[in-house]
Amino acid sequence: MRKTMVSLLAGASFVAMSSLAVQAQELTILWAEWDPANYLQELVNEYQAETGVAVTVETVPWPDFQTKAFTEFNAQGSAYDLVVGDSQWLGAGSTGGHYVDLTGFINENNLTTTMAPATMQYYSEYPGGSGTYWSVPLEGDALGWAYRKDWFEDPVEMEAFKAKYGYDLAVPKTFKELIDIAEFFHRPDENRYGAAIYSQNAGDAIVMGVENSVFAYGGSFGNYETYEVTGLLNSPESIEALEDYRKLFTFGPPGWGNAFFAEVNTAIAQGQVAMGMNFFAFFPSLVNEATNPHAANMGFFANPPGPSGDDFAALGGQGISLISYGQNQEEAMKFLEWFIKEDTQKRWAELGGYTAHAATLESEEFRNATPFNEAFFQTMFKVRDFWALPEYAELLTEAADTFYPYVVNGEGTAKETLDKLAATWVDTLTSAGYAAK
Repeated sequence: MRKTMVSLLAGASFVAMSSLAVQAQELTILWAEWDPANYLQELVNEYQAETGVAVTVETVPWPDFQTKAFTEFNAQGSAYDLVVGDSQWLGAGSTGGHYVDLTGFINENNLTTTMAPATMQYYSEYPGGSGTYWSVPLEGDALGWAYRKDWFEDPVEMEAFKAKYGYDLAVPKTFKELIDIAEFFHRPDENRYGAAIYSQNAGDAIVMGVENSVFAYGGSFGNYETYEVTGLLNSPESIEALEDYRKLFTFGPPGWGNAFFAEVNTAIAQGQVAMGMNFFAFFPSLVNEATNPHAANMGFFANPPGPSGDDFAALGGQGISLISYGQNQEEAMKFLEWFIKEDTQKRWAELGGYTAHAATLESEEFRNATPFNEAFFQTMFKVRDFWALPEYAELLTEAADTFYPYVVNGEGTAKETLDKLAATWVDTLTSAGYAAK
């Protein structure tokens, strides 16, 4: 009798476990290979512990990420259920039928009010102003600045700076002050340089850097809803901003014509520069003594306003989208429901992810958690982004190829550069069927 009961119990247990195994699903998220993807894997491991659903974050090196993703999309492959795609993918991802429309989910969960407004506008909505959404903001990011506090706070340097510029050496309150500081610390004979900024022609490096200045100066890359370019991209504000970006470049280390995020952090870690512009996602290594011997002396600030008081910065970061060819869409939606919970967003921030959740960003706990979180908080409510049209890759390449000769080699003028790019973009957009002007 006892043996029979044990057998029955064992059998029932086996059936229950088998049923659970059948019900449990696996989800695969595609993302680029960098630290935030590792933080996301830690987070989804906790989801698996709660639900039994295994989630794998599969990563691809940044240079190959877009190619890998769109090759899979165009083949209508089902290897991935979700993708953490760049904001500029929204146009191609949605119009190509690769992304699932998440408008209902966004509205039901009031994400337009619970997430930082700019992240919903740029990570999720397409077309601009349409109220149609294709992703949930996942990794907030933007361009900010790191600086050497010990250099800024050195009494000798402070006295010399005030004597030369007539105001106190401190975190710059304006972009013009930032340029003064870069000029002041630029001392090639001492192997000391003013600022490390983006100059690389490949990808979005130099374009992101120029954006950071243009947006701060009240300039624009165009109207993303009306497709107006002329008079905006090459406005007086944009021209002045490009001139000053070129000026900042001249205060960089020698041979600085191929710099992106890795080169900026390296220049800081080697003690070469007073300031460095970089994505916030790359600042953690600067406060780690294992990767930066000057970690104890690092400070951070948000992109300062331009000369007319305009206060904006260039957006990075990504939203997470459901891939329309995935086989586990119902389970993927459940995962998104879990991800947007306030407790999950707090945990995401604790692990090192950059949440876009407004209440979490605004909390004292978040803002004081790292030396750079306060600057990140300030930045995420003033960001702007690049074109998210299906043609964005062509527009990006045209911008990089046009900016580079002027910024790095000093060829032509800022006005000539922006006039040329404006004409090129109007041709590209018109050829693609937009009423560009």
